[in-house]
Amino acid sequence: MNLRRDVFQAIADPTRRSILLLLTTQSMTAGAIASNFNTARPTVSKHLQILTECELLRQEQQGREIYYHFNPNKMKEIAEFIEPFRKMWDTKFNKLEEVMKNYKKD
Repeated sequence: MNLRRDVFQAIADPTRRSILLLLTTQSMTAGAIASNFNTARPTVSKHLQILTECELLRQEQQGREIYYHFNPNKMKEIAEFIEPFRKMWDTKFNKLEEVMKNYKKD
């Protein structure tokens, strides 16, 4: 059975989220990324593979090295999914704030 990974599966893992954060500021090789984690390099390579399959990262060959780049455009899929929940909670917190203001007046 061939299961397709999606961005939500990719960001479910805390190590993968850390890799994404690391790559938001600069492109790095697998070895440079792995040096930031206390895990085996093959484990980090597997995380990079998953993030690349989900298009959250893209690879670029530079000579003998492969650099990984963060793909912010793919994060739109996550943001679009989360937006209705954010709006819902904003509304709820705004209502709570109004209740608390009225409560303090009494």
